Amino acid sequence: MNKNYFLKQPVFTCVWFAILFLLVWQPVQAQEISQYTLKEVIRLAQDQSPDAQIARHRFKSSYWRYRNFKAEYLPNLSFEGQLPDINRSFGTIQLKTGTFYTYSDGINYDATLSLTQKVGLTGGDVFISSGLGQMTNYYSDSTSSSSSEFRASIINIGFNQPIFKYNKYKWDKQIEPMQYEEAKRVLIEANEEVASVAVDCFFSLLVAQVDKDISLKNRSNYDTLYRIAKGRYQLGKIAENDLLQLELNLLQADASVEDAELSYETKLSEFKSYLRLKNDNPIMLIPPGETNHFIVPANEAIEQAQNNSSDGIAFQRRLIVAESKVNEARMDGRFDANVYAVLGLTQRADFLSDVYKNPKDEERVKIGITVPILDWGYARGRIKLAESNQDLEVESVEQERVDYIQNIFVNVMQFNMQKNQLRIAAKSDTVAQKRYDVTEKRYKIGKINDVIDLNKAQIDNDNAKIGYYRSLMTYWKSYYQIRKMTLYDFEHDRPIQVPFEDLIR
Repeated sequence: MNKNYFLKQPVFTCVWFAILFLLVWQPVQAQEISQYTLKEVIRLAQDQSPDAQIARHRFKSSYWRYRNFKAEYLPNLSFEGQLPDINRSFGTIQLKTGTFYTYSDGINYDATLSLTQKVGLTGGDVFISSGLGQMTNYYSDSTSSSSSEFRASIINIGFNQPIFKYNKYKWDKQIEPMQYEEAKRVLIEANEEVASVAVDCFFSLLVAQVDKDISLKNRSNYDTLYRIAKGRYQLGKIAENDLLQLELNLLQADASVEDAELSYETKLSEFKSYLRLKNDNPIMLIPPGETNHFIVPANEAIEQAQNNSSDGIAFQRRLIVAESKVNEARMDGRFDANVYAVLGLTQRADFLSDVYKNPKDEERVKIGITVPILDWGYARGRIKLAESNQDLEVESVEQERVDYIQNIFVNVMQFNMQKNQLRIAAKSDTVAQKRYDVTEKRYKIGKINDVIDLNKAQIDNDNAKIGYYRSLMTYWKSYYQIRKMTLYDFEHDRPIQVPFEDLIR
């Protein structure tokens, strides 16, 4: 049979081309490059980075704490019952003639439905309740084997009010909303901090990417220059020292390539880890284009920070907490009184159908007092300690507020300087590149033979290029630092917002 027989068959031809297609397509597909801009990296970091996830979970904890606080001030409906309470035991009974043991054999049922409301202004409780109970006794020495009796608390209205006690609810009503607002601001600040870290990751990888490209280009250039120099040396146009210098440059360029590749892989791993990127596609970062420079007024930045930042509200909260501790020390452990009063209707009957007929009045009033007589200065010591802690907190807050304002001022000044710094870095990069190109061309055509000038031009060119990208990184990190400190977008003149409702669903 002809060995080319199978190759002429249509089916075999299709399979053959399919195999070839897969062999060619798979490497092409594996080399698909993922490109990222700075804004895309920041968005990914704020969506899925570990820091962003932790910040959201912390905010959720603060949200549910605030929800629980608000729920404490809502009416609380509860049911309490003993269904049943069985008692078969000896107990004591006290009569005029003495105390005797008596055997009890019975079952009690009791159920109460209560509606309670806290009063934050006074620190007390008001309630309304209704209950029903049944008591059944069993006899072994009587013609009647058992007897039952019903009792109904048809309605009871009452209150329980401490008179001179520390009112926790009054202070919590001031502190808890401030803590929740602080948690909101902390979340926004965490988002801006994540953006700052993302900027660091982006430019660290970008600098490593640029450094790797520079090292590869330098190795290629030095290889070309070394081959040219060998020809000139053989013609006696350059000294052996210059040839050896170029050979040394080529060897150093080879080493720089390996160092740059290792640095790039390290930064790439950190980049993927922080953004939680799952694919193995090669990554290319696209440097920011035109930068929209703007000036941030220092006074406005300080005002926005005081109004918007978590520190601004934390300072106020800490002073109120310190004041509440002083009030707690003054109220607790001193003269105390409590008033408990109930007004209602009640009735008892042998039959359940009669228990709600002709109810009787029920009134209970109880006033309790506590008067410390001798505590060896314990209460006074607690008050002095709380007052001392309050003074310390006031001083700490004042100092931190001064440092906080100074820090904002310094950061704003540094940000406003970045426009000129970035312009200088960009111009230096352009000039250094042009100088290197001119020096390299002159060396290649033999206009100059001084290797030292060529080395210096190459080093200056590399440093200027890396310096430009580092200036970009400094600018963007400073930009997001200002946003974090003020929670204000000065570029678009509006406060920074986060959709809190989407986070708590």
